[in-house]
Amino acid sequence: MIAYGRQDITQADIDAVVAVLKSDFLTQGPVVPQFEQAIADYCQVPFGIAVHSATAGLHLACLALDVGPGDLVWTVPNTFVASANCARYCGAKVDFVDIDPATGNLCVSTLAGKLNEAKQAGTLPKVLIPVHFGGASCDMAAIAKLTQPLGIRIIEDASHAIGGRYQDAPVGDCRYSDITVFSFHPVKIITTAEGGLLTTRDAQLAERLRDLRSHGITRDASRLQFAHEGPWYYEQHALGFNYRMTELQAALGLSQFERLDQYVATRNEIAARYEDAFVDAPLLTLFVENEVYSSYHLFVIQVDPDIRRAVFETLREHGIGVNVHYIPVHLQPDYQQLGFHAGDFPGAEGYYAGAITVPLHPGLSDADQQQVIACVLEAVAQHGKV
Repeated sequence: MIAYGRQDITQADIDAVVAVLKSDFLTQGPVVPQFEQAIADYCQVPFGIAVHSATAGLHLACLALDVGPGDLVWTVPNTFVASANCARYCGAKVDFVDIDPATGNLCVSTLAGKLNEAKQAGTLPKVLIPVHFGGASCDMAAIAKLTQPLGIRIIEDASHAIGGRYQDAPVGDCRYSDITVFSFHPVKIITTAEGGLLTTRDAQLAERLRDLRSHGITRDASRLQFAHEGPWYYEQHALGFNYRMTELQAALGLSQFERLDQYVATRNEIAARYEDAFVDAPLLTLFVENEVYSSYHLFVIQVDPDIRRAVFETLREHGIGVNVHYIPVHLQPDYQQLGFHAGDFPGAEGYYAGAITVPLHPGLSDADQQQVIACVLEAVAQHGKV
């Protein structure tokens, strides 16, 4: 089976993890701060905060921005459930902004209309979470232009997008947001096995994020109320969580980070070959804006919804490990119990109806990609046309 995505583990990665296993620190030590600094420097921000998953990062980002009961958070329906769940963990309500089916990303014109209606109704969100689907950045300048005058805070869900660029600057530089969240799951651009990292330009947010990821505890003498107790002393200043990244994860991530740009370049080369192969085929591919350099976590094709299942099953039968990203969040039974319904977000639903994710990862050989291309073209021709 040719997997749609998979990790690339080298001997250097193994050696880095083994070195930590032989060291004095397995959980919290010097490697986690090194990894945080490497990503922060890459993203051109002063602060990076590593956590054990992107889901943890999204949760902490909401907490750091004081999301709580009575608040409203908006995100997009075309994403993994964590993008919306993080607000619900804080007791907030969630709503969605539809996507542009051509890009898979948040539709700016739809956002503008929804904000205008919410302003008149007095139901503006506290936080907006745009999701950089597949590795391509949303139009963050346009989003910020709409939200900043209204005091809406922004969390970029860049789980797919480390190594990508927007307006010739790295995704994660937080020019147009308060916090950016990355994922290092095995199928993402680089991996720490499980793991995530938040970037921010705000020193107070960074301090709060660090506290919250470690039970709300600080040992910073300048912040202790009873520092005279002794050198062993610490204080809990908030109700936090154990969301820390381990030294083992950070060592793997730091080693993988050295190949980040190489990985993204390879992903772009694979994507370009798909685009060339499918240009005259009866299917669609997602459009990437000119000012966006995608990290291409995913490559999605869209076929006639009437044949999607047949094409999907045919590809699987031929050893092509296709997948679908994503079932719109508002269609999940748990969200329908909150009052969402099919038809609420037609852009996301229309996109989903024909979407198939085809294999794309740095280990995909030319021969395997040619097999994927041939099978896709044959399956689409066999079962019908768009």
